Amino acid sequence: MTTNDSGSAPKPPAKDPWDLPDVSGLTVGVLGGTGPQGRGLAYRLARAGQKVVIGSRAADRAEAAAAELGLGVEGADNAECARRSDVVIVAVPWDGHAETLRSLREELAGKLVVDCVNPLGFDKKGAYALKPEEGSAAEQAAALLPDSRVTAAFHHLSAVLLQDGTIDEIDTDVMVLGEARADTDTVQALASRIPGMRGVFAGRLRNAHQVESLVANLISVNRRYKAHAGLRTTDV
Repeated sequence: MTTNDSGSAPKPPAKDPWDLPDVSGLTVGVLGGTGPQGRGLAYRLARAGQKVVIGSRAADRAEAAAAELGLGVEGADNAECARRSDVVIVAVPWDGHAETLRSLREELAGKLVVDCVNPLGFDKKGAYALKPEEGSAAEQAAALLPDSRVTAAFHHLSAVLLQDGTIDEIDTDVMVLGEARADTDTVQALASRIPGMRGVFAGRLRNAHQVESLVANLISVNRRYKAHAGLRTTDV
C-alpha cells in the first residue's frame, strides 16, 4: 500500500481545461433574438445543430424571425422562450436589460443564463463604456436573478459576420466568465460548437466589466480599418 508523506490520499490529476461537456442535447433560448446580435447567435448555434428558441416581447415577431432563419429555429415570447430552454442567452439592448430580466425572474429560475450585453454610450467621439452600479451587465443580471446561474460570454462577436450565411467559420475566441466551473464549461462548449470559435475561460463575474467594455475599442478598430474585428488569445 502506497501513501504520500502526509498520510493523506494523493490528489487527483488536474482536469484538462479543454475537456468540455457534450451540450448537443441542450435547448438554447435567445432573449432579444430578433435583434442583430441575438439573431446572429441563434443562426450560428442552429446551424451547428443546436436546438434554438428565439424570444421577443411579441411572439409574432419572434415567430416571423424564426421562420426566416429556418434550421428548426422556433419563436416565442420572452417568457415562453425562457421556460422552454436549458440555457438562455441575454442579447437585449442595454437600456432594456434590467427591465427584461426583472420581468423574467421566475421563468429564469434554475436556468443557466449567458449575458452578452455590452453597456455602451455613443457621442460624436464614438463608443464609450458605461459602468452599471452593480459593476457590469453580467453582475446586474446576477443581482436580478438570484435563483439563476449567471455567466457572461459572446460579447465580441460581429453581428454582420454571424448573420452572413456565406461565411462558414467565425475566426474568434469567446471570453467566458462565471462563478461555477460546470457552468463556464457548458458555455465554452456551446461557443466551441460554432466552427472557428473557441470558448476560453476568462475569470469570475467581477471581471466582466472590462470584457464588456472592450467592445468600445473593437468598434473603434472596425471603423478605422473597415473590419469586423474579433479576439484571439495566444499560447492557450
